[in-house]
Amino acid sequence: MNLASIIDDHPVDSVALISRGQTTTYGELRDQIDHLRGGFASIGVQRGDRIALLCSNGPHFAICYFAALGLGAVTVPLNPLSPSPELEREIGDVDAKVVVVEKLSAATWANVDRSLTSSVETVVTADEEPGEGEVSIDSLLAVAPVPRVDVHDDHLAALMFTSGTAGAPRAAMLSHSNLLASIEQTMNVSGRMRSDDIVYGVLPLFHIFGLNVVLGMSFAAGCAVLLVQRFDPTTAADSIRERRVTIVPGVPTMWTAFAHFDELADDSFSSVRLALSGASRLSPTVFERVRDRFGLEISEGYGLTEASPTVTTSSGIPVRAGSVGRALEGVEVRVVNVDGDALVGDVGEVWVRGANVFLGYFGDADATDSVLDSEGWLHTGDMAITDDDGYLYLVDRSKDLVIVSGFNVYPAEVEEVLIAHPDVVEAGVIGVPHPHTGEAVKAFVVAESGRKVDEETLIEHCLDHLARYKCPSKILFVPELPRNAAGKLIRRKLNEIMASS
Repeated sequence: MNLASIIDDHPVDSVALISRGQTTTYGELRDQIDHLRGGFASIGVQRGDRIALLCSNGPHFAICYFAALGLGAVTVPLNPLSPSPELEREIGDVDAKVVVVEKLSAATWANVDRSLTSSVETVVTADEEPGEGEVSIDSLLAVAPVPRVDVHDDHLAALMFTSGTAGAPRAAMLSHSNLLASIEQTMNVSGRMRSDDIVYGVLPLFHIFGLNVVLGMSFAAGCAVLLVQRFDPTTAADSIRERRVTIVPGVPTMWTAFAHFDELADDSFSSVRLALSGASRLSPTVFERVRDRFGLEISEGYGLTEASPTVTTSSGIPVRAGSVGRALEGVEVRVVNVDGDALVGDVGEVWVRGANVFLGYFGDADATDSVLDSEGWLHTGDMAITDDDGYLYLVDRSKDLVIVSGFNVYPAEVEEVLIAHPDVVEAGVIGVPHPHTGEAVKAFVVAESGRKVDEETLIEHCLDHLARYKCPSKILFVPELPRNAAGKLIRRKLNEIMASS
């Protein structure tokens, strides 16, 4: 098998991608992938090699992803807007052999310390005139095709960085069969994607929701994906109306923006037959506003990177506001507490088992063992309840994760960066409610005695080392942080400090 084969059977003249006004048919897409597969082989890419993608939502991402899969190589999609230190850590962690750099990331990549990414042998650039030690993607697309290889079901397809269930960011190992299983499980849902659909593709493709729902499912169904670089409610509504988009996968921040943007016409989504929301909890208020104003019911689902990603969905069944729906066929879900399987209405941790569940964390057996038990159950760390009909309702997270616009932020990573500043002694980070992003990062900082450091300086410091969504939006200076007798930070008491400040 090979996941790349999902695009094989679609008509040559059917539209696969729409990007910046240009269309790519499935025939053209397959031809480009075949040639780039040959191009990657010509620079020494072999089965199992890691290829890091610093690509935005455009054709290059899709072509590189499927070309790498076809060689049995492993794709490592990374945030193209990440600062250099973050890229150094991630690329170093997976020993990437090739890095594909689009123009959006060129300046940041130029500042990467190459001694920390010594595994990289070739840089593939979108520039027409590549620099020293680089090769242009156009030149690779001109190489003669090589055959696609068959791989074992458990052959590694992608490494997706996540802090989902195991703490600090780690690379989740997703196999060809993991990703394909999730696609097939979701395609069995009533109302699934069809070949005549047009899918709005603004979710970032380096995120599992964008990678395997927007791109993977769409290509498996043979429908067209309208790829969009960044989200703006006015532009989005115009594009959806003009292109007659039929499916809109989104995150709560998108739907919140639509719900509160008064300038949008009430018929903005008249062509949409399926509206999806995932990555974090959707406010019932937003659900109701979108339904009442636009006549559009949002189907909420639940998933995580380690499950490739979809676990439950309310698509194809009666939608219940506040619920993420029921488990997909082929996915087992348990809600477990100290007494075993939780009774209906009782809170427990969500456990998941199925062919979609990942292989583990790359190079970290201890972290893998902490979330995958001997019977194959993935312990998600998410707390939920169920009702009599099997609908799942997320309650809270057992971990300290903060979710900003659907992206996971682990407090310890932010704290580490803050403490690295010479004027900071201690730092504690929590998530606080935010009307647009679901949650925002708030930091509590103990400054070095006698030093004068301000909020703006520390936020700029964080921006130099972390992706923007991970950076604090507010920093509160405090004389000390609450700790227990063992010296461990008591995060719940940070909320008390915030309330009294």
